[in-house]
Amino acid sequence: MQKSAGKNLHFGPSTALPARARFARAGIAIKSCAMIQLAYLFERFPSFTQTFCYREVMELRRQGVTPTIFSIRRPTGEPPQNWDSALVRQVHHLPDEPELLHLVERAMKRKQISSDAIRAIEQWGRQSDFLRLYQAAYVGARLSEGVWLHAHFAGMAARTAYWMKQFFDIDFSFTAHANDIFAPRPFVIGLDRLLATANAVITESDHAANFLRKKFPASAPKIHRVYNGLEVASFPQADFAGPIPLIISVGRLIEKKGFADLLEACRLLNHAGQEFQCEIIGEGALEAALRRQIERGNLIGKVKLVGPQTQEQIKRRLAAATVFVLPCTMEASGGTDNLPTVIMEAMAVGLPVVSTSIAGIPEMVEDGVTGELVLPGEPKALATAIEHFITDCSRAREFGSRGRELARKKFSIENSVRELLALFQQARQISQNKSTVSNLRVGD
Repeated sequence: MQKSAGKNLHFGPSTALPARARFARAGIAIKSCAMIQLAYLFERFPSFTQTFCYREVMELRRQGVTPTIFSIRRPTGEPPQNWDSALVRQVHHLPDEPELLHLVERAMKRKQISSDAIRAIEQWGRQSDFLRLYQAAYVGARLSEGVWLHAHFAGMAARTAYWMKQFFDIDFSFTAHANDIFAPRPFVIGLDRLLATANAVITESDHAANFLRKKFPASAPKIHRVYNGLEVASFPQADFAGPIPLIISVGRLIEKKGFADLLEACRLLNHAGQEFQCEIIGEGALEAALRRQIERGNLIGKVKLVGPQTQEQIKRRLAAATVFVLPCTMEASGGTDNLPTVIMEAMAVGLPVVSTSIAGIPEMVEDGVTGELVLPGEPKALATAIEHFITDCSRAREFGSRGRELARKKFSIENSVRELLALFQQARQISQNKSTVSNLRVGD
C-alpha cells in the first residue's frame, strides 16, 4: 500500500507534536531517545480504572518528554479525581461519530488522504470496527512526520494504530495488559495481526510476555516486559493502629477479581469467631449478586461494598487497613488479571498481600515474604491466609514493610518509563535500519 505522509493532511484543527528540541530537556535520563517525537493513543484518558496509564504519562513529562495525547472517547460517569489540570487540558479527544465521519469523508473528497487509504476505507464500508479506519485517518493527519505512536491495550487504540501504520507508515508500539492477551475478542484485526504489524509490543509481566512469545513465535523478538510503576513516596504508610482488623480489597466487581471467594472466606472467618471488618472498593456487574451473598452469609455489618472511590480516598483506606486481599481467578472465557496495579499500591502503603498464584501475581507477591498466595477458587485456604495477618499485627507489619521495600526497588515508575523510552528508541532504530536496507535494494 502506498503511504502518505501526515504533514500535508491536516483537516480541521492541528495538534502537531512538539519540536525535537523539546526533548533535549530530558537530559541524561533519556539521552538516547532525544530524537523521538512521541504520541500516545488511548481508548479513554484519563480514567480512574487505568491510573497506571496516567502515572506513565506524568512520569514521561517529569523526565522531560511531553507526548501528544489522543483519547478516542471521553471518560464519563467516573468519580472526580485529582488529575493534573494542565495535562487534562492538553488531551485531544476525538470528535463523536457524526462529526468524525463528516471530517474524514470531506478529506477523502478533497483527496487529502492517499488513494490507497481512501480505497481501504471505502472497501471496508460499515462492517464491524469501521470507525477504527476513520479514527486512524483523523489522528494520523494530526501527527508530524517521524512520530512514534504508543497505545495502551491490544484493543480499540491498538487497532486504530494498526490502520495508522497502513495509511501513514507511522511506527507504533502498544502495551498489552490482561484480557486483551488471555481472552482477546475476535476482531478482524486481531491480536495476531497487531503483533505482526507493531514495531514493538510491551506487556507488564514475564508471565504475559512468555505467553505471547509462545503463542506468536514469529513476533517473539519484539515482545518485551516492562512492569507498571508507581512512586512509593506518594503513598501514606499503614500504621496498623485500627481497633478492629480491616481487610480491604479494590477492583471492579467482575468474575476474575474473585470477590465471591473473598466473601466466602469472610463467612468462614466470621463463623470461626474472628473479629474483623472488610471493605471492597469498586463497582461492576456483580454488585447485586455480591450483596445477596453478603446477606446469605450473615455478613451485613461485617462486609461493605463501598463503591468507587477517588485515588486519594483509596490511599487513605489502604493505609487504615491490616491486610490487602485480591483472590484473582480465571473466567470461563480464559480472562484473568495479569499484574493488578492495586496490589502494587497496597505494597506501596506497606500492607501484606493475600492473593492467588495466577498470571503475573507471583512476580509481585513473594509468598511467605511479602504476603501469602493460595490457589484460585479456594476460599478455605484464603481464609486461613487472611487469618494469619488479622490475628498477628506484628506479622502483618513485618510482611508489609518488606512489600513496601520490594515495590520501591522493583516497581519504580521512574525506572519503568526509562525502560519504555529505551525500547521505543531501540525499536525505532531497527525500523530505520530496515527502511535503509529496503531503499538500497530499490536503488539497486
